[in-house]
Amino acid sequence: MLATASLQLADASTIVRLSLHVLAACVWLGGQIVVAGLLPTVRSLGEDAPRKVARAFGRLSWPAYWLLVLTGFWNYAAEHGQSASSAWNTVFALKMICVVLAGVGTYLHTKATTARTRGIYAGLGTVATMLALIMGIALAG
Repeated sequence: MLATASLQLADASTIVRLSLHVLAACVWLGGQIVVAGLLPTVRSLGEDAPRKVARAFGRLSWPAYWLLVLTGFWNYAAEHGQSASSAWNTVFALKMICVVLAGVGTYLHTKATTARTRGIYAGLGTVATMLALIMGIALAG
């Protein structure tokens, strides 16, 4: 007879911690993708429209970024007692580098003065965020 593992529900603290982390990731990364997709339409609304939309998005996205960072620390602290393989530790370190690159790239995007540099920094921020998300999924084991 095969032994079966019993799946159990997460405790309340884990539900809150992970829900906040995933919600913040939805706003941060999902918002970047949505804004990029809407940009051609936004540009047609007037010369200053992209800047206005970007400022409005920033009021939502930057708090989401910092919530990601805070809940990321919380996630690490909650799981820190468990032993981790060297592969897990390596992916975790790479994820942290991506999180920093995502924030720096996105911040530099907001300060860039040419369309070319805005695009480069937006790409850096978005790709780094996507990589951090993928590595986060891998770390969930």
